[in-house]
Amino acid sequence: MLQEGGGIGTILVAGIFLLVLLMIAGKIVRIISPYERGVVERLGQFQRIAEPGMTILLPFIESLRKVDMREVVIDVDPQEVITRDNVGVTVDAVIYYLVMDPKRVLYNIANFREAATKLAQTNLRDVVGGLTLDETLTSREMINAKLREILDQATDAWGVRVGRVELKRIDPPRDINEAMSRQMKAERDRRAVILEAQGQRDAAVNIAEGEKKARILKAQGEAQATVTVAEATRKQEILIAEGKAKAIENIFSSIHTGKPDSELLTYQYLQALEKMADGQATKIVVPYEVGTLMGLASSLGEVLKSPSTSAKIEATKKSEAARKIPTQKKPEK
Repeated sequence: MLQEGGGIGTILVAGIFLLVLLMIAGKIVRIISPYERGVVERLGQFQRIAEPGMTILLPFIESLRKVDMREVVIDVDPQEVITRDNVGVTVDAVIYYLVMDPKRVLYNIANFREAATKLAQTNLRDVVGGLTLDETLTSREMINAKLREILDQATDAWGVRVGRVELKRIDPPRDINEAMSRQMKAERDRRAVILEAQGQRDAAVNIAEGEKKARILKAQGEAQATVTVAEATRKQEILIAEGKAKAIENIFSSIHTGKPDSELLTYQYLQALEKMADGQATKIVVPYEVGTLMGLASSLGEVLKSPSTSAKIEATKKSEAARKIPTQKKPEK
């Protein structure tokens, strides 16, 4: 029995010793994550900054406090703010900050989150209170930048850098919202009327411009057609005149080639008188040379009997018959 009791006591002592070793090992060896930094204190005084990884401490002499180095978001509670034109608005914001010095954030401020929240609320009232309602609603970027600058300067002593400050919402009173809605609706209606009027004006201008161009093109076409017709008429008249001139030239040349004498001219003159008498006119104008012609009538028989005269008359008749016969046109294919 004594041996069994001694064995149990040995196991118990060994377990206690092992537990003590584990507790001592937990105090000696500490693990720091990559996003953390460790502040090592020795007997209550700052010793060093421990980097991520395994850190060895002196048991019961040194202690370690971890600081999260990631960017942290602080949600500022909604605040009732009075603008410069005495309109109450509800403003809600968020703050993004990043710890830069773990030593100062532990030793220079007791509760950084609460301090940053209160600081943001007070400065938010100051910034928005200096603006009118319209400026507050349209100057979000300016308010964000100003708040960030104020908070960054105030938190620099705490080892913290304020990255961004964003206004989540700005809520005016209900009656102001309704008035703004009516104003925006009226503005949209006005813009719609202006756009419609501009569209109608542009359409009218385009139609008028199209009609003007159409009339110009039509006038140009008519002018070009008139010029073309006139040119064709001119060419036709020139060709007709050239044809007549050529015919007169041929006749005149034939007359000179035939060398007519007075007897032939007398015969032609008498034929012309015969054609004049065959007309439908009721009056015949007889030239004053008719007396001379009557004198020649007696000698006409002798003239006609002359062989040379008969040959000339016969040649003249043949030439007249040849001129009267129309030229046969070639059949169209």
